[in-house]
Amino acid sequence: MTSPDLRKYMDKKLILQLNGNRKIIGILRGYDAFLNLVLDNPIQIFEEGEVQMGPQTVVRGNSIVSIEPLDSL
Repeated sequence: MTSPDLRKYMDKKLILQLNGNRKIIGILRGYDAFLNLVLDNPIQIFEEGEVQMGPQTVVRGNSIVSIEPLDSL
């Protein structure tokens, strides 16, 4: 299995589109071969508003639909 190359996204603010029409914004701090991501300062976006999720979270790779940088690369 080839590991995804997300080095250019490290320490950048990203928005993740997840299955179930969910979105999370956070700063990428780490990842693995399965595209599991570690995000700092994660915020989950809802139609009603935003919810701070805590200081850090892990997002499972199989739930990620798309990754979009919010900072310039």
